Amino acid sequence: MSRTLAAWDKAKHENRKMAMITAYDVTAARLAEAAGLDGLLIGDSLGMVFAGDPDTLRVSLEQMEYHTAIVAKAVTKPLVMADLPFGSFEDSPAQAFSACARLLKAGAQIVKLEGGATMVETVAFLSRRAIPVCAHIGLTPQHVHQIGGFKRQGKTPEAAAQLLEDAQALADAGARMLLMEAVPFELASQITAKLSIPTIGIGAGPGADAQVLVLHDVLGLTPGNAPSFAKTYLDGAGLITTALANYVQEVREGAFPA
Repeated sequence: MSRTLAAWDKAKHENRKMAMITAYDVTAARLAEAAGLDGLLIGDSLGMVFAGDPDTLRVSLEQMEYHTAIVAKAVTKPLVMADLPFGSFEDSPAQAFSACARLLKAGAQIVKLEGGATMVETVAFLSRRAIPVCAHIGLTPQHVHQIGGFKRQGKTPEAAAQLLEDAQALADAGARMLLMEAVPFELASQITAKLSIPTIGIGAGPGADAQVLVLHDVLGLTPGNAPSFAKTYLDGAGLITTALANYVQEVREGAFPA
């Protein structure tokens, strides 16, 4: 059964946890669907994972369109979510609508944008124009320079209160989902209990309605670089390196092709 927005809403109300993973290509998307993932996020994290950039700021809207189209055509069941990259939506609600339209035409079912209270007007504008939005609060990687690095957010009572206020304002503006990154577990649980829309956590504890992780972290393809909140389920780097080394050895010895 397709994991539509309605299916995610139903899971929230039935207290069923949902699982999401990043995907940037056909192979990853198909494997994720076969494994039963409920959602796929074409994240601007591709700038760091694919291009080796130190942050997500260099990713373009054209790149997001390209990867969204690749993933969307590969699957039929998971919900397909795409990130709005830095510089594609902040200038005005109209700019955001134009960028969202391009990602929806590429195959996304919902778009994700970073920012708290400053994005309420934009979220309301998009929601009134048939654009499903997932708001992203807490650690927002596109603000890495402003917040001084990839740091946990909402640690003080004042900061936590602001995030709770932002979450409610974004939901009231029409956001269909809320992603919370690197916020205190108790705060994430409070926000989840308060909102009627599904929440997605990444480094936000078990209280969220759903969890998302970067595929390469889960598969152990980023040894030494995965965030502390990620869990590695496979020594992917080790297995792939061994396989490639065996190929090299067989070629050099003449064992392949035999």
